[in-house]
Amino acid sequence: MTAPARLDDLERLLGDPADDGNPIGNTAVLAADERDEMFAAGERVLDEYCLNAEFVPRRYGGRLAGADDLIQVLRTVFRRDPALGLGYGVSSFISSVNVWASGSPEQARWVAGTLLSNQKIASAYHELAHGNDFSRAEFAARPQAQGGWRLTGRKEVVTNVKRARGLVLLARTDERAGSRSHSQILVDKQAVPARAIRDLTRYPSVGMRGVQLGGIEFTDCPVGDEAVVGRPGQGIETALRSFQLTRTAIPTMLAGVLDSGLRLTLDFAAGRRLYGRSVADQPEVRRLLVDAYLDLLICDSLGLVVSRALHLLPGQTSMYASAVKYLVAKRLMDAMHQLSLVLGAHFYLREGRYGIFQKLLRDLAPAGFGHAARVACLGTMLPQVPLMARRGWVNPDPAGPDLFRIGEELPELPFDRLRVSAGGLDGLVGSLTAAADQIVGDSPEQRRLRLLAGQFRAELGDLAEAGAALHPGDLGVDARVEVLGLPARYATVLAASACLNVWLVRGDGPAWVVAALDRLARSIGRPGADRGDRYREPLYQELAARHADRRSFDLSRRVLPG
Repeated sequence: MTAPARLDDLERLLGDPADDGNPIGNTAVLAADERDEMFAAGERVLDEYCLNAEFVPRRYGGRLAGADDLIQVLRTVFRRDPALGLGYGVSSFISSVNVWASGSPEQARWVAGTLLSNQKIASAYHELAHGNDFSRAEFAARPQAQGGWRLTGRKEVVTNVKRARGLVLLARTDERAGSRSHSQILVDKQAVPARAIRDLTRYPSVGMRGVQLGGIEFTDCPVGDEAVVGRPGQGIETALRSFQLTRTAIPTMLAGVLDSGLRLTLDFAAGRRLYGRSVADQPEVRRLLVDAYLDLLICDSLGLVVSRALHLLPGQTSMYASAVKYLVAKRLMDAMHQLSLVLGAHFYLREGRYGIFQKLLRDLAPAGFGHAARVACLGTMLPQVPLMARRGWVNPDPAGPDLFRIGEELPELPFDRLRVSAGGLDGLVGSLTAAADQIVGDSPEQRRLRLLAGQFRAELGDLAEAGAALHPGDLGVDARVEVLGLPARYATVLAASACLNVWLVRGDGPAWVVAALDRLARSIGRPGADRGDRYREPLYQELAARHADRRSFDLSRRVLPG
């Protein structure tokens, strides 16, 4: 079955979230959230659909083909209940990617069979004492003279750790310092002695309240040599390769939250009257709505382009994925906060027509940290900046146009070709220069686009100069704020390239891309082009038309239930 057909099936199963008679609509979602429970009715529907099959590659009997298709399917869930999206399935996605990337065929078949039978796999990296610094994790797997390993230690704040059938554990397997000190261990909880594992108390949370965050403690737990994923000492490398999928996919899935938040705010603004006129008629409100719409299109363009790069440019995506996690998470959260200002006091309601908004905003906040904080992503990018400055940002070769053909078929995900460093290659930045050269007309829009493209090319030149001047001492975990600003600015250049090239391929009207590039340029201190103000009213009318037609606000423009 094609991805669009699967999307239609899932939309039908989940129904209209605003319908009070829908047993898996907003009213039921809010009720589960108030009880701090996972949404059981929603989980039963996802079992019926076998959502886990979306995480399993086709070679193992699943439906995973294109990363962009996976994002669209999961966005359907996140649009309704982010806790359901994370707590039902994405935690299994985070775990299983490590096995697809480095596991043995036997491990891959076991994980596939577990997921396809609607069971869960949990990824246990975190230890509260060390946060995102996995290289200091103390959970230990000690080799035994007779073969096999003994697991000892605790893992904390892990999604689904109690109810998962399998665990992917990051464990110290070598006491020496360095990147080869840790391994990943795949554990079938049903195959180890019950006395050797103990569930820890659940951790309550402000957002994602229904997600089962727990901990687990192992005491001298035996596992065989076959439990190691890949080679001993390969754990951190495998994690860094796998993060390229998760850091790209999860924030881009979460764009569905902004889609729902924008729809709720439009409902409110159209129905609320102040001073004798609709709230939606107020210029400042329209500005906020259009800015949120532009942020959604920016996030969708960058996220989906990078998801295609995982297939087409797998050696270059280490920088791109971290850029997505940083920029998309930030823009989604900022846009939802701005929309909450339109709702005013109604934003605080926890029931009724707009009660779902405060849950969506609370659930979105973890997008900024998750299994790697946004600032940690900038730190991950920083060591590659000097090489990029000397090689990747000086006359780079452009990527092929297939990178920007959102929704078109892709080759199989090449897990084995993902690299922890891009090696100074940057096709997405190269495509910015190539796209600028394609804007050759003399209409006002084309002149503005050339002006904006020129500003991003100038920004890239400044980044190359500053990046080439960095010293090794600038690249550590204690990097200065101004140095961390370099990869943050680079992420904005990538977003501009994605928007411009997606627009060129799609042949849309120019209003959204001019306004989006203007918004991105001003966010990094560039002058922009007329603030895109002349496009604000046409963009509001396009937004209102999509709202009236029950179409999504992202690039797909899908018809939604209701």
